[in-house]
Amino acid sequence: MNFEILLLLLKASSKQQVVDICQDVFKYREKEVPNQIVLPVADAMGIETAEALKLFKALGVFQKFVLFHGHSTYDSISSLFPDDFHKNLRDLLSKIIAEKFGTWKSLAAKDSVSVPKLTEFDWRVDLKMASGKIARMSEPTCILHLKIHNPGVPENDEDRFQSLNVELSKEKLDTMLNGLGRIRDQLSAVAKK
Repeated sequence: MNFEILLLLLKASSKQQVVDICQDVFKYREKEVPNQIVLPVADAMGIETAEALKLFKALGVFQKFVLFHGHSTYDSISSLFPDDFHKNLRDLLSKIIAEKFGTWKSLAAKDSVSVPKLTEFDWRVDLKMASGKIARMSEPTCILHLKIHNPGVPENDEDRFQSLNVELSKEKLDTMLNGLGRIRDQLSAVAKK
């Protein structure tokens, strides 16, 4: 981690500006920081735009490290800085990140890509009719309706929920139930540990 570039924060006009920079760094952690954010910071601090971008990047790397490794307290965050790092800046950054840790952690978890989740299911049993020249046949089948939520799709997108209908024969349903029973047993065994 590039702690030296973080010393540019000493040029901030106020503690609030450092808080705002930390917030912006977190907000744009997965994308390029827009010029309308970087340029005013560079101007206010009297630094080059390239230096401001390096500052944002270094602070972003530090924030990700803190969140990933679960350093949620002032003391644990403070201990990550080198011994010769500016004391007041170390204290301020540790305080800001410790205060924002819970919010940032939950937002990062919410924004992370995860597998789709089953939100609803319904089923019905139908008789599937088939006829041949010799005889008429009817075979019972299960129609399983699944409603799935895709967390990778924005909340205002109509495609965030997907419906899926699956037809299962008695044999396929028995196989599925057997597999689900083994999954339940494994989850119970893990929960007991």
